[in-house]
Amino acid sequence: MSHERGATLALQPGALTLADLRRVWNAADAPAAAIGAGGAPALALAPDAYAAIDASAAVVRALIARGDPAYGINTGFGLLARRHIAPDQLERLQRNLILSHAVGTGELLPDPVVRLVLLTKIGSLARGFSGVRPLIVDTLVALYNAGIVPAIPAQGSVGASGDLAPLAHMTLALLGVGRVRVAGALVDAAEALAAAGIAPVVLAAKEGLALINGTQVSTALALHGLFLAERVLEAGMATGALSLDAARGSDAPFDARVHAVRGQPGQIAAAAVYRELVAGSAIRASHLVGDERVQDPYSLRCQPQVMGAALDLIAQAGRTLLIEANAVTDNPLLFPAGAAGDAHGGTPLVISGGNFHAEPVAFAADTLALAIAEIGALAERRIALLIDATLSGLPPFLVREPGVNSGFMIAHVTAAALASENKSLAHPASVDSLPTSANQEDHVSMATFAARRLEQMARNTGAIVAIEWLAAAQGIEFHRPLASSAHLEQVHALLRTTVPAFDEDRFLAPDIEAARGMVMAGALSAVCAPVFAALRPD
Repeated sequence: MSHERGATLALQPGALTLADLRRVWNAADAPAAAIGAGGAPALALAPDAYAAIDASAAVVRALIARGDPAYGINTGFGLLARRHIAPDQLERLQRNLILSHAVGTGELLPDPVVRLVLLTKIGSLARGFSGVRPLIVDTLVALYNAGIVPAIPAQGSVGASGDLAPLAHMTLALLGVGRVRVAGALVDAAEALAAAGIAPVVLAAKEGLALINGTQVSTALALHGLFLAERVLEAGMATGALSLDAARGSDAPFDARVHAVRGQPGQIAAAAVYRELVAGSAIRASHLVGDERVQDPYSLRCQPQVMGAALDLIAQAGRTLLIEANAVTDNPLLFPAGAAGDAHGGTPLVISGGNFHAEPVAFAADTLALAIAEIGALAERRIALLIDATLSGLPPFLVREPGVNSGFMIAHVTAAALASENKSLAHPASVDSLPTSANQEDHVSMATFAARRLEQMARNTGAIVAIEWLAAAQGIEFHRPLASSAHLEQVHALLRTTVPAFDEDRFLAPDIEAARGMVMAGALSAVCAPVFAALRPD
């Protein structure tokens, strides 16, 4: 497995863990100069990986020497695959492939995503089934370690035949063409390579195709969405528990026996989290006797059922994406004689397949979209409950002197708007397909968009959860001097380090943005880390 060595991630191809991927993603917000020194970890490829890389490159050299036609090695691409390319044109073929396919548009992918792209592409090529020279893998590692982030436009991939356009933009950086980001600033790729002492590469046969074939961009975007989904899930559980106490709800629905008889694993795990979050609340103890309510509304009572189902979807998506992050997804694939799984009599094989089709990633992204949307939808319902005095027993709109003050009236409207937006964004992208390349690529996954929209959905849900956090904290304060549980008092105190109590109407948008920033940065996950530890077995 891959492992940490100081500030270095020792990469064993095929053995990345979610913890490795999360570490590279989470640290990637640090300045590029911090790589290996407190920021993103530096990469070091395991020395024993080079034998497999050399063996697959040797297959390409032997094939060219024999003159045997092989797709993308000495032929054209797509419907041009029947065009044989002369040996003296192979380097030009690969360079032209990159230049012609770098047609992306839109905003640039964020640095955390691009670092995941580089990491997973390095790991895939280093498995030794892609036919590239060690030089290509080493240059990608050097690019990453130098903090050079290829400028990759976000739009232009349909998630089949690989993420061709965005990966072509990644490959431009290896050639010293186009633009890259260094410490957040856009600079010419040639200048950045020269400053880092990295020589631009001249692509040999198969190498350009190996670099742009694959699902690394859609996978990196989906991992980005996965890690944000984890944060909004955990934040939503913390704020949901705080809302339960603010509304003087019952913790009886979290009883382990209720969830055991259903047997859904995410629900069981979520209920355990809720029990721990609310344990010891003096607010809860104050209404154990004399409260005439028999059952709470679903947004309070059914939190383990809804958030547990979301947890299961996130966990399943994580399993799929981890497999994909370690996968070999370019085409054609080369199987050297004696390679693992050799069942072809010791003869090297070149096989054209379809591992570049990103349907697993698209499905994983679509299920993450469902989870993210429902986390926000449930939180919006709890905000609506808290501001409704007939349901919560709290002052109308959570403010003293309602009427002269509107309190959280319109903050709830914002939450409702974002929840509605997420409903539209949650429509599955994987069910759409537009044939491309003159119908050679006649079914595509749309995985790249499926994954790309997750960040916006997570930001929407992060804002909804932030508004709930503000509202629930306000509700808790109406119960003073009674205290909530130890964990929930930490959640409350964390908010108050940045956002003061709401005594009367004020400019509320900055408070919402401050709270959302903490949600998206994982501050709520961190303050309740011991409670949430069991939700991330990796």
